[in-house]
Amino acid sequence: MNENTQDMLFDLLIKKAVYGLDEAEQQNLDDLDRGNTEIDFDSFEIATAAVSMVGLSADEPLPAHLRSRILTDADQYFTAGETPVASPWPGSTGRIAAENKSFGSWFGWFGWAAAAAACIALAVNIGLTRFQPKLEVAQNQPLVEVPRVLTPADMRNDLLRTPGLIKANWAVGNVKELKQLSGDVVWSDEKQAGYMRLRGLPVNDTAKETYQLWIFDKTQDKATPIDGGTFDVTSDGDVVIPITAKLKAKGPEMFAISIEKPGGVVVSKRDKLAAIAKVETQPVSSS
Repeated sequence: MNENTQDMLFDLLIKKAVYGLDEAEQQNLDDLDRGNTEIDFDSFEIATAAVSMVGLSADEPLPAHLRSRILTDADQYFTAGETPVASPWPGSTGRIAAENKSFGSWFGWFGWAAAAAACIALAVNIGLTRFQPKLEVAQNQPLVEVPRVLTPADMRNDLLRTPGLIKANWAVGNVKELKQLSGDVVWSDEKQAGYMRLRGLPVNDTAKETYQLWIFDKTQDKATPIDGGTFDVTSDGDVVIPITAKLKAKGPEMFAISIEKPGGVVVSKRDKLAAIAKVETQPVSSS
């Protein structure tokens, strides 16, 4: 067998063991196989299949033709005993003599040993993959840092670094049931943003009532303060609520929280003021 024919034969054998052959390729292999005594095709396919199994990932099923071939030929190879086999290596000629039968038996077992080792490696790979979290990162793509979601308390802390803040401390209003209340309100005219921090404001029944903030601004009629938005208190302890002013505030002088019907009102009767915060100094830069 010349070198070109030998290379072609090995290419077809490898492709058959790993991927399978189409009809034309199988015919070509059969033609090359006729009369050939230099290569043991069965041992070659088993060893090649074993090597190919090592590269399988946990998500890749064993090719059907390899699985079928291994199951079909298993008994034959384990019970072959001392049957002489041909040398699988290029350059060898003729059948191995009877006195060298042990080499053929060794090579047959080598194929199955390689397959067993490959199966063990595959099982370990599956186990590691199953019990470890997967990181799905596009190849050659940089990791994108997910921005941290800021809470109202975080945003309030950021606002405190803004110069020219207006700040006022909360005190109990005209609701007799409220005995203790603390906290503060901070507001920035420049950013038109602010936050209320409250402790002691009771959890409200949202089906019956809501809290509503009012901003008494120096540019606004005291009878119609700026609506600062409605909010609910759902837990005890400190709560931080962002201010959502409906109009631009240019110089708040007082803030008030009233108890209103669900959804809030356009003009408050001010008969239930839960908290009041008067601005005493303007402005302050931080707390």
